[in-house]
Amino acid sequence: MELEFLDSPKNLVDQAYEVILDALSDGTFKPGERLTQENIAARLNVSRQPVTHALAVLKAQGFVVRSGRRGLTVPSVEPQFLESIYQFRSAIEPLAVALATPRLTPEAILRGRVLIAEGGAAIAAGDSHTSLQADVNFHSFIYETSNNPLIVETMRLHWRHLRRGMGQVLRYPGMSISVWQEHGRILEEMVQGNADGAAELMRRHLLEAYGRVSAPDAHGAK
Repeated sequence: MELEFLDSPKNLVDQAYEVILDALSDGTFKPGERLTQENIAARLNVSRQPVTHALAVLKAQGFVVRSGRRGLTVPSVEPQFLESIYQFRSAIEPLAVALATPRLTPEAILRGRVLIAEGGAAIAAGDSHTSLQADVNFHSFIYETSNNPLIVETMRLHWRHLRRGMGQVLRYPGMSISVWQEHGRILEEMVQGNADGAAELMRRHLLEAYGRVSAPDAHGAK
């Protein structure tokens, strides 16, 4: 993904934060890579100040770390943290599915199927950035349809880290296709009104996603 020039409507710090976080999530900035305000500011065509502030927020949130004289670098997603992410999701998301199933309207069903189609199209186009966003959109659709504000807000608060974990899953060959096939089966169970079955599919979907990304050959070496 190429970093895009920033424009003025949004606060430049917020824009820089979002663009840098996207690059961390989709692998544009790789683990171990050194990040400098000068380089990022030049790529975004802005002054150093908004980039400095954005990196400070990302450091506080654990997305970048200080590595001695090297300055700020991109940390790896630690296996223990990745496990915590999927433990959390495997508890919350089946509940969201169970709550959302009886609330599916014809409009919501159409929206869900459009999201599935968009995810498949992104995979076919080889667009990992759009594929990651489509994945976020599909899961967010379920949270919103659950009509539980605590689920929506909790997942929004944690989503920054979840995106990075998801991005790691989706970058492995063949996994994106499996992910969207599983999404499609979850949605169709929901459409049939099978809340328990859909929730169980979501639970397995998350456990299998964690199993794929935590396998020794998924990381090349372990």
